[in-house]
Amino acid sequence: MENPAKRILLTVAYDGSGYHGWQYQPNAITIEGTLNQALCALTGEKIQVAGASRTDAGVHALGNLAVFDTHSQIPAEKFSYALNQRLPEDIVIQDSQEVAPDFHPRRCVSRKIYEYTIVNRRFPLPEYRSTAHFEYGRLDIAAMQKACRAFVGEHDFAAFCSAGAQVQTTVRKIYSLEVAAIPFQTGTLPLQEDNSNGDRGQKITIRVQGNGFLYNMVRIIAGTLLEVGKGHIPPEAVEGIIASGDRGQAGPTAPAKGLRLVEIDICNNTRDIL
Repeated sequence: MENPAKRILLTVAYDGSGYHGWQYQPNAITIEGTLNQALCALTGEKIQVAGASRTDAGVHALGNLAVFDTHSQIPAEKFSYALNQRLPEDIVIQDSQEVAPDFHPRRCVSRKIYEYTIVNRRFPLPEYRSTAHFEYGRLDIAAMQKACRAFVGEHDFAAFCSAGAQVQTTVRKIYSLEVAAIPFQTGTLPLQEDNSNGDRGQKITIRVQGNGFLYNMVRIIAGTLLEVGKGHIPPEAVEGIIASGDRGQAGPTAPAKGLRLVEIDICNNTRDIL
């Protein structure tokens, strides 16, 4: 007699550098496709995971969520260990647990946290070559922080959505948006002043928390804040850009490699976790 089906929730961390995004594509290597392949090999079943966030090519994650159904006898908490033995080293399951049969991370009220990382110094640092965007010219952090205020709250973010998005509404709510800068401790001597905080430079982190994000929204926010930091867009102009709904007024879409999904916090759904 076949075991009853159970639904498993995975917390997935990955380096997206070598993948064509999260979503399965028949002729490309993706995070979802790699997970499906590992689960099929592990359970002997045809399994397709459903992710909470379909991150783009080159985007990273510390805590994306995905669910799948299985008749396997493997205990829910053991799937993380079993899968990590079969997955490539750039995908690691951080946690696995059983959830209610109707639980789905995309249908839950949640808060998503993204970070965008910028290396701002004279020369790039090799260890950040696939996880951060490099900027040579010194950025005005105070101006970027001032511009953040306009984003917080519920707004129509049509100006911060790439063409082709299929959504019912472009209204989203941002709970917080912060810019922080930390000087690098590289051991080099500040032999001369330049445009990037001396020789050491700084790592800038843009951290945003919201109830959901449009296609490329976080990367366009990052690109707009970079334009503010360069002095190309005044901080006080951002409110008007949001109100305009015009994608052409916002900054460029920042490169994917600087972005990572930090966490998806499922709100008021603890009853769904068994």
